Amino acid sequence: MLRLSPDAHELPGLLPAAGRMVGLTGAPGAGKSTLAALLAARHGAAVVPMDGFHLADVELARRGLRQAKGAPETFDVLGYAALLRRVRDREDLVLAPMFERDLEQPVAGALPVRGEAELVVTEGNYLLLPEQPWPRVRAQLDTVWHVVTDEDLRLERLLARHVRFGKTPAEARAWVERVDGPNGVLIEAVADRADLVLDLTDLATWEAS
Repeated sequence: MLRLSPDAHELPGLLPAAGRMVGLTGAPGAGKSTLAALLAARHGAAVVPMDGFHLADVELARRGLRQAKGAPETFDVLGYAALLRRVRDREDLVLAPMFERDLEQPVAGALPVRGEAELVVTEGNYLLLPEQPWPRVRAQLDTVWHVVTDEDLRLERLLARHVRFGKTPAEARAWVERVDGPNGVLIEAVADRADLVLDLTDLATWEAS
């Protein structure tokens, strides 16, 4: 495990010498989006969030999965893998979806990824799960980093996010216990499949400064 310094000066030396497809995984609230944004700002990375491949609420309801939103079975995994393959193949322009948190829904065609992009980062919870079809996602990536942070900080950040996007504090706590908690256990159980484990505890301090 490598603990990033507050200024994250280690990042350039961690990027793959060969290949351009980097995956970031970790439990909810661990700092995946923060690190992806930093890689975009400093290294020009195009970012493709896994969250854009959430199934829409209407489909979750049809499958009886509305209350499990965020679990592995609530994503379009094959669509995600197919889009990453197109990016890997350097198609001139690939339009990736994003997840609009104000709507709590995916939005198609929101994120342009151009073929000349020299670094592409995709961040999401389940990049390392061994159960099919998730290995099809991992097959498109040159390296995967698993990120962790101080547990109290992670939970504080996660609760604050849920409240910011409309849940009451009680609803946020219940969601973390019922959904995010079990999902986090799944994610941490496969952390040893990562190429690198990064501790972002100090990076969170840096971000707030």
